[in-house]
Amino acid sequence: MATFYGYKKALKDSVPTQEWLKSILKDGIANIDEHLNKEIDDHNTLAQALSETQRSFVEYTRLGIPVDFTNEGIRGLCASGATSFPSMNGLGCTWNKELAYLEGVVEGKEARALGYTNVYAPILDVPRDQRWGRWEGSIGEDSYLVARIGVAMAKGIQDQKVVSSPKHFVGYGDCKASRQWDARTDPHITPSEMYYIHEYPFRKVFQEAGALGVMCAYNDYDGVPMSGNYHYLTEVLRKEMGFKGYVVSDSYAIGRLNGVHKVTHNFKESGLWALRAGLNVRTEFNDPTEYINNIRELVNEGSLSIERLDDMVRDVLYVKFWLGLFDQPYSGEHKKANNIVASQEHLDIAMRVSRECLVLMKNQNNLLPLGNKYKKNDSGIFFAKKDISDKG
Repeated sequence: MATFYGYKKALKDSVPTQEWLKSILKDGIANIDEHLNKEIDDHNTLAQALSETQRSFVEYTRLGIPVDFTNEGIRGLCASGATSFPSMNGLGCTWNKELAYLEGVVEGKEARALGYTNVYAPILDVPRDQRWGRWEGSIGEDSYLVARIGVAMAKGIQDQKVVSSPKHFVGYGDCKASRQWDARTDPHITPSEMYYIHEYPFRKVFQEAGALGVMCAYNDYDGVPMSGNYHYLTEVLRKEMGFKGYVVSDSYAIGRLNGVHKVTHNFKESGLWALRAGLNVRTEFNDPTEYINNIRELVNEGSLSIERLDDMVRDVLYVKFWLGLFDQPYSGEHKKANNIVASQEHLDIAMRVSRECLVLMKNQNNLLPLGNKYKKNDSGIFFAKKDISDKG
């Protein structure tokens, strides 16, 4: 029901200790995110370290359920020395589905080699305002382009038996005033815009690529935040789009229900909203003990049914079975990772993407250089001289 962020983020230890068996970790955890991804440069050693962490959950927790090791992957796997690609915006500029698929393959192979089994990619937000702070992390402003590149990349990742978890579901790219944090997507976005523009890439990635993960967004729609939105997280995502995996929150998305959106009274009630809506796993850069204990209290109080809790856990287990973790929980290549991660083949693919993402612009009618044909006003904006007064 929760993520435990890795070493130096929430975990205080780089490898399992006896203290883990005195914490909520003794009962297992849905996933561990970004564990040791920037702490160990040698890839064989990193793969071994993740396996030893996994061993703690398989051999020493109450039920022996393996963890899903998640990691970021929006421009290559987020790990020390992994193959680096241009930004998502750069990938979109290639308009090349083959390259998007190959980037997904590289990320999936490198993730598997190191022991990561779930990658938070691709980003499927469709930005509508260039002031938005996450513009460079998006594929583009055309929903069809985002969908086709997204489907190809998700297929590349999942063909390596690694879960693709696109983000951020949904409508995050069209927030009022281009806000990234205090994000609100109110009804100035019509239902048809939500359906044909913002939902469209997710629908295609789930239905065509079979992506088994998704991260919910910070924003609301029509006054209901996505992290507590039953309509979107259950009726649209699962019943209409056919999503079969598990939903994670963006960091602090659950706490925002009371902290930012003010639709709940406290964090405990926010957790109840999220679980009832269909959000499986709370993901945040701190210790999830309070959240887990709140769930236990909600069940004991009768506010949350065991049946609902079982439904949420079942989705997480479905993904872990798909990954094969119950048959082979130790997925890293302890002796081969150094030869797989950032191999010459992978670097050559990254170079292709870097070259094809370049955009050449035609100097129509000798627009450049500007010379003295234009005048700059006090705001630093250039206008044709005949269009502005001396005062700008």
